Amino acid sequence: MIITNTDSVPEREVAEILGVVRGNSVRAKHIGRDIMAVLKGIVGGEISGYTELLADSREESYKRMISDAEELGADAILNVRFVTSMIAQTMSEMLAYGTAVKLK
Repeated sequence: MIITNTDSVPEREVAEILGVVRGNSVRAKHIGRDIMAVLKGIVGGEISGYTELLADSREESYKRMISDAEELGADAILNVRFVTSMIAQTMSEMLAYGTAVKLK
């Protein structure tokens, strides 16, 4: 599976557009991470607990997007993007999406 954030694959031609594929993950913050984040916010620096949370969520969303494309029989996913949004005060969603295509 070729995955790219561009609208084409060098030296390959799109034979068929299969549609938009996506994968998402919703994660909730942990009270322990919140306490550490508040303390870290006072002194400054990276909040590694949240960094790990978002990295895990991004990876899960990415894999789900690929699975969605495989179900359609895609050879590639073009124009891949990631979006994050707040669902509730303690929950965030990570969404990965792109266009599934068949290549010649």
